[in-house]
Amino acid sequence: MPAADLQTFVNELERRRLLRRIPVEVDPELEITEIADRVTKAGGPALLFERVKGHDMPVLINTFGTRERMCLALGVESFEEMAARAQALIKPEIPTTLMEKIKKLPELAKLGSLPPRIVKRGVCQEVVRIDDADVTRLPALKCWPLDGDLSRNTPSELQSRTELHEPTRGRYITFAGVYTKDPDSGERNIGMYRVQVFGPKLCAMHWHMHHDGARHWRKYQRRGECMPLAAVLGGPAVMPYAATCPLPPDLDEAMFAGFLNQGAIDLVPCVTQPRIEVPATAEIVVEGYLDPEDPPIVEGPFGDHTGFYSTADLYPRFHVTAVTHRYKPVFPATVVGKPPQEDYWLGKATERIFLPMLQMIIPDIIDYNLPMFGCFHNCAFVKIRKEYPYQARRVMHAIWGAGQMAFTKMIVVVDEHVDVQDEQAVLFHMCANVDPRRDIVITEGPLDILDHAAAETGVGGKIGIDATRKIPGEGTIRDWPDEIEMTAEVRERVTRRWAEYGLEKSG
Repeated sequence: MPAADLQTFVNELERRRLLRRIPVEVDPELEITEIADRVTKAGGPALLFERVKGHDMPVLINTFGTRERMCLALGVESFEEMAARAQALIKPEIPTTLMEKIKKLPELAKLGSLPPRIVKRGVCQEVVRIDDADVTRLPALKCWPLDGDLSRNTPSELQSRTELHEPTRGRYITFAGVYTKDPDSGERNIGMYRVQVFGPKLCAMHWHMHHDGARHWRKYQRRGECMPLAAVLGGPAVMPYAATCPLPPDLDEAMFAGFLNQGAIDLVPCVTQPRIEVPATAEIVVEGYLDPEDPPIVEGPFGDHTGFYSTADLYPRFHVTAVTHRYKPVFPATVVGKPPQEDYWLGKATERIFLPMLQMIIPDIIDYNLPMFGCFHNCAFVKIRKEYPYQARRVMHAIWGAGQMAFTKMIVVVDEHVDVQDEQAVLFHMCANVDPRRDIVITEGPLDILDHAAAETGVGGKIGIDATRKIPGEGTIRDWPDEIEMTAEVRERVTRRWAEYGLEKSG
């Protein structure tokens, strides 16, 4: 079972020797990032910084920075195990006999336990600060040198609208789930959005126009009402992942977390924003509201997961009404930047877990890979079982119309015998099988808003590459050659006799 709260997860990581405590004092400005970046890129452990300069809370980072730790957080041995559970949920086998129906009853009972439970009390409210609420007490990180620096690549009209609290210039809360509700339907959304700290009771809420939190905010603006929300740090081990999942707007992330958790998540109403419920076992909760009468605030720049700084822009002011926390909270943080970073493993989990759902939309797909260097939206390798001419093009266009996959900039399609998790194999077939005049599709469409290469924000060119074997009807008049491959019998014999040859162990 996944850990019920962050500190239980920390203890489990330590028991498995997957966490290292850092006892010396470290600076939340840049130093923690440099340490975490080196450790993450080396595939190292989670880090708990016990003494953070200027603060009395320890900082936890690189929590999910390997496949092993990500699986441990989800309570599974592999991502494929979770994908199989997801497939059984969305495409269950229909029972036909009485005995099969009886056997299904426990599974149906489990579905009934997925929605969150509302409780009256939670350890996240052991300490409640309202009048003396001060988010600058939190050890929010300044991750990269130009974070919050408006002196470069910032239009003059934005520079003139800044409000800087010098002690927290460029400080960000980077690992919070932001809880909002639709004012019409009451549907809950949990999204992982960064929060820039400007002062004791003032932050900026950064979200993109297509995010559900932003959609809720637009509805409140049309109503002329303040929007309650909360930024939550910690809680059940599955919550950070649930907050990053590309779920449909009407699917509650707290309910999805219950599915991941194999049991309901307990939520408690906020103290000053009671319409918003948050995980009862959270470490820290920052409660507040957005006011439609407020002018927006200049947020950014910020060193982002693309490996480049996202530029400063105008975002809503987040007014803090309370900060609640455990008696001895741990402050979870993450660093994004040039891959690999911790967020890669959150994305890889989504890639694996959501494969069955993508296959329901596009049955042609056997497997896919969002390679690390593509930073999630820049590149996708796709494997299909080719059955008719131009099938690869059909798959490309289907992907460009499929939810969050619509932002994919480059798609490479290969045949079913190619392992798309082997990036060298994909590149080999792309180089070998592609005629640039025939096999490349150039089009336009929506892109990740952080794609700085696009001529316009969020819109630009896309490329699809058909690296499959060509068949009649696809513009080739020559016979396609067979790919070189040794017979299975010879491979097995050589493997069996390898020690006799006196050679080093074969790969």
